[in-house]
Amino acid sequence: MLGILRRALLAILLVAAVVAGAVGCGSSGDRADDPIKSAGVLRVGTEGTYAPFSYHDPATGQLAGYDIDVAKAVGEKLGVPVEFVETPWDSIFAALEANRFDIVANQVTITPERQAKYDLSEPYSVGEGVIVTRADDDSITSLDDLKGKTTAQSTTSNWAQVARDAGADVEAVEGFAQAITLLNQGRIDATVNDSIAVYAYLAETGDTSVKIAAQTGQQSDQGFAARKDSGLLPELDGALEDLRADGTLSQISQRYLSADATGGAQTQTGPATDQQPPQVRSTLQLVLDNLWPLAKAALTMTIPLTIISFALGLVIALAVALARLSSNPVLSNVARFYISIIRGTPLLVQLFIVFFALPEFGVRIDPFPAAVIAFSLNVGGYAAEIIRSAILSVPKGQWEAAETIGYNRAGALRRIILPQATRVAVPPLSNTLISLVKDTSLASTILVTELLRQAQIVAAPTFEFFAMYGTAAIYYWLICLVLSFGQARVERRLERYVAR
Repeated sequence: MLGILRRALLAILLVAAVVAGAVGCGSSGDRADDPIKSAGVLRVGTEGTYAPFSYHDPATGQLAGYDIDVAKAVGEKLGVPVEFVETPWDSIFAALEANRFDIVANQVTITPERQAKYDLSEPYSVGEGVIVTRADDDSITSLDDLKGKTTAQSTTSNWAQVARDAGADVEAVEGFAQAITLLNQGRIDATVNDSIAVYAYLAETGDTSVKIAAQTGQQSDQGFAARKDSGLLPELDGALEDLRADGTLSQISQRYLSADATGGAQTQTGPATDQQPPQVRSTLQLVLDNLWPLAKAALTMTIPLTIISFALGLVIALAVALARLSSNPVLSNVARFYISIIRGTPLLVQLFIVFFALPEFGVRIDPFPAAVIAFSLNVGGYAAEIIRSAILSVPKGQWEAAETIGYNRAGALRRIILPQATRVAVPPLSNTLISLVKDTSLASTILVTELLRQAQIVAAPTFEFFAMYGTAAIYYWLICLVLSFGQARVERRLERYVAR
């Protein structure tokens, strides 16, 4: 009897294990079939600065726009809340790869290159490429006329490639608003973008200084982008199909665009069967092919920009430091105010003021000189306090000793005080120089194609962000390493100025 009970109990346990396993597998399968519903939230990456698709409503400060409302409607269809993560467009795909969010909703144009790298949903909007020029410019009437002209585009935008293929010299900007600003200032000849965005801009601003000069003849289908093999497409496509069928997509389009831009229901999103996939270089080959272009950008832009800005900044810093130490209250207060302004405002804002704001007052400066001015003023503000503190660190007895041997104040400063103060100032000034090397990457925001911008240009069409940014980081590190060795040698040479 006991043996029978044992066998029965063992059979029951085996059956329970099989049932539990089956249930577990079924649950896992359900989660795999509906990953968004299982996660309980849909994380959406968006730019937040691309009206009317993704922007902040001036009245409420909340995210709004066509893509925002479409993403919210998809979330409602799937029964999950939507969390938005605002990310600059040029880094939005890198953030997607880093799992900062699940999908990108920011007018992502469906291209074969992107289809090879990402999961792309069915399109929810369709537009046409247009060329925008100044209203008084009649030199561009077709895509062919862009050859030899200068345009401004986001580096990761498909319109940047359209402009390059047409023979244009493409300047990299962060968005459509900056491109229009550069166009109005006469810094570029044209910009290529989606007709929907351009019409919305013209309707919203009433800007008569620019016009649509021509069409590119290319249709653009926009959809959601997710990581490759994410498993999200069935849910996304199903929700979009439902939203198109019940008229929600059309209503959202009319609300923001005053037109139905959802005509992609029959658009074929997959690559054509007779279309050859784009040739893709290996990551290693891509890096090797671009070692020299990155080095050239460092040698011709990053390093000269650093050296010139630092040299001019030191001259400014010395003058400001001496003014701060002056007994003249006017000079001292002016110097104090300058330092306060420089240290109290971001370097990026200073760059934008010099490059984008001054033209409004008739002062237009080319990109490289504008970067030099901004960086020099910034170095001057920070280095002035370093130099001032170094001068004050020299014992007062050194001043008195200089006077006893016949030096006036200027002579004592030049021959006795500054050599000793230099030794104290070298380490912090070297840190300022090394920081400046890295800060030059900000110059890319005002059209200076330095080391980081060159890496962005290469990474944009290939999506090899880690490889190219990592290579750029190594170049920056090598430059800073050389400067650190130079700092050590200078410190040793200055040892002879130590007061004994």
